[in-house]
Amino acid sequence: MDIQNETQFSAELRLQAKRLTAHCNLYRDADSRKAVTQLITTAVPFFTLIAVMFLVAPHAYWLTLLLAIPTGALLTRFFALQHDCGHGSFFPSRPTNEMVGRLISVLTFTPYDHWRRSHALHHQLSGNLDHRGFGDIETMTVKEYSQLNAWGRFRYRLYRNPLIVLVLGPPIFFLVLQRLAIGSNMPLRDSLRGVLGHDAVLLLVYGTLVFLVGLSLTLLVLLPIYFIATWIGGWLFFVQHQFEETHWDGADEWDMKIAALKGSSFLVMPPLLNWFSCNIALHHIHHLCSRIPNYRLQECLKGNPELETVSPRLSIWQALKSSRLALWDESSRRLISFREYGRKQGLQAA
Repeated sequence: MDIQNETQFSAELRLQAKRLTAHCNLYRDADSRKAVTQLITTAVPFFTLIAVMFLVAPHAYWLTLLLAIPTGALLTRFFALQHDCGHGSFFPSRPTNEMVGRLISVLTFTPYDHWRRSHALHHQLSGNLDHRGFGDIETMTVKEYSQLNAWGRFRYRLYRNPLIVLVLGPPIFFLVLQRLAIGSNMPLRDSLRGVLGHDAVLLLVYGTLVFLVGLSLTLLVLLPIYFIATWIGGWLFFVQHQFEETHWDGADEWDMKIAALKGSSFLVMPPLLNWFSCNIALHHIHHLCSRIPNYRLQECLKGNPELETVSPRLSIWQALKSSRLALWDESSRRLISFREYGRKQGLQAA
């Protein structure tokens, strides 16, 4: 594409983004009744399943492990509801959002205020090559990777290995790293207050549970739930921006709305999976207007056919294959794998 055509394409894309943003803003109004309904339909099966798991664990632990799958999926749904509270979109009232978000955070092990701040930075800077590292998977460009020494390349390849980034990483991040006051860009005093206060509540709540039923039973029941929830949530977060035809620009060319449309995926999933994840698969709409409650995202999608085609659509299989991608190739403007990088390097050497 020559410079003139590229300029025209960018101008048209900006107009489209502006038009779609205006459409999405029509769906910002929250509904308290729908929010309460979502809380009830999540909490009732979640706590019922946990009670059953505690009862059967001493007698049929295999059944406890089996029940951990839907329970973990419900915990992922709780996290999605906390996510809406953090955006101020779940309830019409800000105090209600904050109260509910903090209550849910006791279940998700995610300090509400600290996470809300770091996630806001993710929305403000997503797709900006010059301001990476806030609430996203670390991603290097081909040029940056090429300039690393052998040890630097090894560390980055290890970090981007699917076993690390999708299997070991999510439990470590949510259960361990979230206990630390890092990554929010908040004043350290404020971060410490939010995180340490949250940790104190966790000690009180789960310490009481350990006192009542014992440490071993508590760990045998809760750990599988948290591992499954973090695996689901970690994978969903990964595929929302890590796919071949994603979009990155340097700060001079970067546009938040274009990054929302072209750098956020539209993951096509069955209705049941959309229910468990609170429609977060419609991630392009969420980044275009983060104030839309999850229960209105589908309505927003159906209200404008352009939203069906403007962003990259991914099947579950395509999203799974994206785990091998690791480097942003600025020349082809897409994510590539280490294997493709090696192949390109070999061709250039030849």
